[in-house]
Amino acid sequence: MIMKISNIKKILLIIISIICYATAYSQQSDSLTFYLETAAKNNPTVLQRYNEYQASSQKVPQVGSLPDPQLELGVFLSPMELISGNQVADIKLMQMFPWFGVIKNAKDEMGLMAKARFETFRDAKLQVYYDVQSAWYDLYKVRQNIRISEKNINLLKTIERLTLVKYRSGSVGSSSSPSGSRMSGGTTPTTTNGSSGMNTMDGGNSDASSTASTSQLPAATMGASKGGTGLSDVYQIQIEQGDLENNLASLKNEEKIVIARFNSLLNRKLNTPVSGADLLPAVALDSSYFKVSDSMFINNPMLGMLQYEQQSLAARKKMQKQMGFPMVGLGVNYTVINKSEMSTSTMNGQDMIMPMLTLTLPVYRKKYKAMQIETNYLKTASEQNYQATANSLQTQYYQALQLYNDAQRRMKLYESQSQLAKKTLDIQIKTYSTSNSSMTDILRTRLQLFDYEFKQVEALTDYNKAIALINRLTAYSIHTNTVKE
Repeated sequence: MIMKISNIKKILLIIISIICYATAYSQQSDSLTFYLETAAKNNPTVLQRYNEYQASSQKVPQVGSLPDPQLELGVFLSPMELISGNQVADIKLMQMFPWFGVIKNAKDEMGLMAKARFETFRDAKLQVYYDVQSAWYDLYKVRQNIRISEKNINLLKTIERLTLVKYRSGSVGSSSSPSGSRMSGGTTPTTTNGSSGMNTMDGGNSDASSTASTSQLPAATMGASKGGTGLSDVYQIQIEQGDLENNLASLKNEEKIVIARFNSLLNRKLNTPVSGADLLPAVALDSSYFKVSDSMFINNPMLGMLQYEQQSLAARKKMQKQMGFPMVGLGVNYTVINKSEMSTSTMNGQDMIMPMLTLTLPVYRKKYKAMQIETNYLKTASEQNYQATANSLQTQYYQALQLYNDAQRRMKLYESQSQLAKKTLDIQIKTYSTSNSSMTDILRTRLQLFDYEFKQVEALTDYNKAIALINRLTAYSIHTNTVKE
């Protein structure tokens, strides 16, 4: 028995440790979860909507109170002579009471309006979550494109070195014996013919090596057919490399813009470093998401806001109907009387207390009817707005599903295409030294591979954006507390 208890304790400790580790990992300062929570706490739009909700909730005690009592005080500069004495002052205290149910319905109306404000706060929070995720995915795309561009620049440098090796080999009359250069790991070419010119090119930079190599060639060789073709290949590679370097600089500028946009959502300095993800997941949606129904949007804050608005208008209509009945006022009138020497009344000098009852007479019925008609129009407009919003949500959801399916298809296509292009490029580079493939074919295949890698990253980004949009429309997020008050 003691052994079983100790084993149970060990298991519990292990479970607690795993939970603590998972919690700590999810709260890393460079994780998406951390950034989402930071945005929820610091984003000005979210804070604005929350303060508006708090301000709206303070209207409930305002309308739930009785009207302020009225106190009237009158003092006679010259005492008024009465039979029972001299009246010197008159004090009135009156409290008005609305008709039964007016205050209750007014509180209901303001309470429901406060809940509608809370739904706008939830909507702003979900929108900020979606914007943060979109910026996060855009940052991933830009950084992956930078990585791909740098990899392609290195690949062009390798191809340039290989072209120079072949070019110099042909210039010394070794056309009968093709260069024995091979790609070491697909990046650095090696040579076996012992040429001193070839040895000076290995490990050098592309611009320096090309300049050094072309400057040492004799004029007769540069004018030769094979030499001219090789030199044009080198120039073409350098043109491609210049375009890539320009594209790389543009991508780095774009990265700064995305980082600034991301930090603005978190309400912090625009140049604050942001740690992005090295790999985005491609988690498939649950099958239930592919059957669109009204129940999917039951938690959407915009629909919830309109529902609360309609309920508040119904409470307002009840209140306006009851406002057409009289208000009742209860009060007391206290008269201060001093003794009169001329009076022989037994009540001489006695103050008088008079209870009072007041009724308002709502005889002008047009304004009360107009108020109710106005509320009916507003309620009808709110119902139409609800239907229009529901239709718009369904349309946006269909579009998000289409983006999801399209991105999923493109991911599979470009992954396959990039693998085929990579295999083709490897074969062309390996056979280039034996003159079995042209430089034009290599550059064309490299451009295809470059394009497919870009498109693959873009498809993965669109895939995750589509999932984020679906979660935003259905008001689902693991990072939010959507408990309605």
